[in-house]
Amino acid sequence: MLTLQNLKPGQSAVVTSVGGEGALRQHFLDMGVIPGARLTVTKFAPMGDPMELMIHGYELTLRLADAGKIQIRPASAEEMQTAVQNAAPDRGAAAEHPGLGEGGRYHNSAAENPLPEGTILTFALAGNQNCGKTTLFNQLTGSNQHVGNFPGVTVDRKDGVIKGHPDTLVTDLPGIYSLSPYTSEELVSRAFILNDRPRGIINIIDATNIERNLYLTMQLLELDIPMVLALNMMDEVRSNGGSILINKMEQELEVPIIPISAAKDEGISELVDHAVHVAKYQEPPGRQDFCDKYEDGGAVHRCIHGIMHLIEDHAHEAGIPVRFAASKLVEGDKMVLSALKLTENEQEMLEHIIVQMESERGLDRAAAMADMRFDFIEKLCSSTVIRPVKNKGYERSQRIDKVLTGRFTAMPAFAAIMALVFWLTFSVIGPRLQGLLAGLIGQLSDSADAAMASAGVNASVHSLVIDGIFGGVGSVVSFIPIIVVLFFFLSMLEDSGYMARVAFVMDHLLRRIGLSGRSIVPMLIGFGCTVPAVMASRTLPSERDRRMTIMLTPFMSCSAKLPIYGFFAAAFFPGKAGLITVILYLLGIFMGVVMALISKNTVFKGEAVPFVMELPNYRLPGMNNTLRLMWEKAQDFLERAFTIIFVGTIVIWFLENFDFHLNAVADSQNSMLAAIAGVIAPVFRPLGFGDWRISTALMTGFLAKESVVATLSVVLGGADRLGTILSPLSAASLLVFCLLYTPCIAAVASIRHELGIRWAAGVVVWQCVLAWFAALAVKLIGSLVLGVI
Repeated sequence: MLTLQNLKPGQSAVVTSVGGEGALRQHFLDMGVIPGARLTVTKFAPMGDPMELMIHGYELTLRLADAGKIQIRPASAEEMQTAVQNAAPDRGAAAEHPGLGEGGRYHNSAAENPLPEGTILTFALAGNQNCGKTTLFNQLTGSNQHVGNFPGVTVDRKDGVIKGHPDTLVTDLPGIYSLSPYTSEELVSRAFILNDRPRGIINIIDATNIERNLYLTMQLLELDIPMVLALNMMDEVRSNGGSILINKMEQELEVPIIPISAAKDEGISELVDHAVHVAKYQEPPGRQDFCDKYEDGGAVHRCIHGIMHLIEDHAHEAGIPVRFAASKLVEGDKMVLSALKLTENEQEMLEHIIVQMESERGLDRAAAMADMRFDFIEKLCSSTVIRPVKNKGYERSQRIDKVLTGRFTAMPAFAAIMALVFWLTFSVIGPRLQGLLAGLIGQLSDSADAAMASAGVNASVHSLVIDGIFGGVGSVVSFIPIIVVLFFFLSMLEDSGYMARVAFVMDHLLRRIGLSGRSIVPMLIGFGCTVPAVMASRTLPSERDRRMTIMLTPFMSCSAKLPIYGFFAAAFFPGKAGLITVILYLLGIFMGVVMALISKNTVFKGEAVPFVMELPNYRLPGMNNTLRLMWEKAQDFLERAFTIIFVGTIVIWFLENFDFHLNAVADSQNSMLAAIAGVIAPVFRPLGFGDWRISTALMTGFLAKESVVATLSVVLGGADRLGTILSPLSAASLLVFCLLYTPCIAAVASIRHELGIRWAAGVVVWQCVLAWFAALAVKLIGSLVLGVI
């Protein structure tokens, strides 16, 4: 028996059957891995697994173990030639091709049902991953949402009002491939469309990969909701020498189609006009039936229509479009079956109808439905799509991948790229910009100090402003350049499509610690901030992988810890801040790997989720998107600096300067802060930092990691006084503790939101215990090495 696992790079085959079961098998079918599909293996990951193949004009990755479930037969040269050839379709007199940015011609005015004036027109923005959906959302609304090229970068619901149309509200749904309940994103998108019932759907399609994208379109049309299709990246189609007969495609699908380029803001106004029109006048799609009653004996056609008659009343009561419900029942969708509440007799009739179809069609139910959809798509594209002679984006990506995913070059390239990012961030660009900002803050502080001194301002108020606000908040704000630079590079890597390759390259390695390659992206985002990293874990279809990834993400040193590293490195290891930072980053990764190896055989027993992912073409990162992300992160940091950190700094200053009788103290050791921190200080004494001021800083670090520096700046009066309470060895122990102890309260809140309060509390306790023992190990080993007793 020949399976896909047996093919070598460059070999082609035709799929004969798809094994497996459940949601994973359905996902394979939705991705186009269906009987009769032609495919070519392009390459293997550097470690030999997973593999990458070309199918339906796009690149798909899957593991060898999963490839072994897909049976194939060798493809003849004629079959593969047919797969790539496409004679120019007959344009026909009625198939005039609108220019880029020119709207389509189709509207189903006969079915218009105008909404009352003042009704909010709600839209669902739906599309595949990597189709430019979030870029279009930004163009429509001016939203500041992050734009990336890794599958599933949109992990949360985003709403926005369409510019110039205050009576609209568009929701950016997660990128999905189908409406099957495989991933949490598909569940979220399906639930929103079925339960919230938007007035219209804007379905964005990657015109350079139209067959893959139309699969979702066919399911959206079955929902009977007013809809427009936005053919994105038409500029790339045109530059490659291809074209799409818009009006002819409209006639086939009976829905408005508008060619656009979201990145270049072309065709957006026409798209908005059409979307508002179909939503306001409630023009439903003119066609929902795509099964040919003469194709393959009409088995699928009779099956779907028979089920529609059987469940019509139930679908109406459940609020589910009958055509959509019938299709999902054929596929074996248990959620739809449960919602319809069929009687036992009706369920028996349903099963009889489906079994009869399987017998006539010669395919199982799920494969028959996927085959019906892709068969229609193939016919539609053969009559409306003029394919380019060559795909410049794909050819460019192949050349780049020879280095970035090559067998002997992928890992060195990844190490070199990340090393370059950290070197530029921490040793070149970041410190220079930080120095400039710190100088400006220092000048402002000196000016304020002189002004208050000359004005005879109360000594306590003077101390609050200079020592509390400027000394605390100012020391943290000076680290903004480093954080912004780090996010700039991470955004460039993500938007270019390289992060998807990293997942492909790292999958085999991560599987050894119980995860899939997809987990690498939340972890890399964790180097920027733990909060979005936790949210990014929603892209993982396995609950086990998602929980495990979330629990490991805090080990990736977030950018908020950079001020801590810089603060102590400047005081105890001058000139070695970059080296110290790299060592701490590597230590965090090492500890994460160790914890993963332990937990995969204890808390998180089981196999990692299958690695099935599309690899997008490389694209130049959009500078607007990158700058928007940089501003967003800087704004977020400033908001924290002038809210949580600002309030925390004032509270710390107050507690440090007054006793419990609210009398000002000359010596901070007599303050409320010293008394409170003194209670927990003994816990840290074995680690070498039992001073109450260190304990105070660690307590405020739970509010925000940057507060550690702010607090120490307030209670000590500057980094130059750190030497009075810490030795270099104690400082090293403290740095390890800060690296590993509990994430900030915002990250804990995110974990609680994703996993619940028990998991969040467990993270806090576990990280603190682990940090304590790790810091103790540093102290003991350092003492032995240095001969310190």
